[in-house]
Amino acid sequence: MRRLRPRTALPPLPARSPLAGRSPCSPRCPLLVLSVFAALTSLALLAGCADVDGLQSEGRARDVDAPLVLWPRYSPAPPGRDENPVALVPVPNVPRIPSGTMADANPLAVLDADIAAQGRTPPAPKAVRPPELHDITGDGKANLIMAVDLDPRTSELRVYSVRRTVVTRVLVLRGVLAGVDLAAGHLVIREPTKDPRYVSVTDYVWDGHSMTLWNITLDDARTPQTPRAGGGSP
Repeated sequence: MRRLRPRTALPPLPARSPLAGRSPCSPRCPLLVLSVFAALTSLALLAGCADVDGLQSEGRARDVDAPLVLWPRYSPAPPGRDENPVALVPVPNVPRIPSGTMADANPLAVLDADIAAQGRTPPAPKAVRPPELHDITGDGKANLIMAVDLDPRTSELRVYSVRRTVVTRVLVLRGVLAGVDLAAGHLVIREPTKDPRYVSVTDYVWDGHSMTLWNITLDDARTPQTPRAGGGSP
């Protein structure tokens, strides 16, 4: 009679790991791999672009030095009365004007008297442009604007006002008058520059006491304006 051996107990199974039953790559693993692959691909593309179209060195930048001021302790004296274009100068030997408007003055007589007072010979009538009457001092009364062509290129601009019944020169300028404009009470002088595409624009305005230099800028050159009936820019 066969004897049966007693059944031995099987060894206990090891504790189940939290990762047991999972594949080596979890559901999130493919996404992580794709992200890393995309990043590496982008870096490779950027590296390739940098080699072709990226920033290129042009060598050492040019040194920038501050302006060197010559004779810093010297400065010019302020302009004298005869040199100051906006100096108020009463015109001698012309009648007073109680009305306060230059519309009641003789334009050629005022111009000749002013130039003669400076020791110069009055210009020939054909060199004088037609006078212009406009209010540029803001008092509602006309001022006189005269231009004299000294030669085919150079001209002289003179502006007169009535100050306490006295005819007074308030502005005198000499230059190449590419244009003279009036805008919002400002007297704008245009002169050519070395570049034919641009003109220098000097802007004067009455500040209540005298004509003041308001601004100097550059502007695009323009073709000569067609004269307008009733006056306008010379």
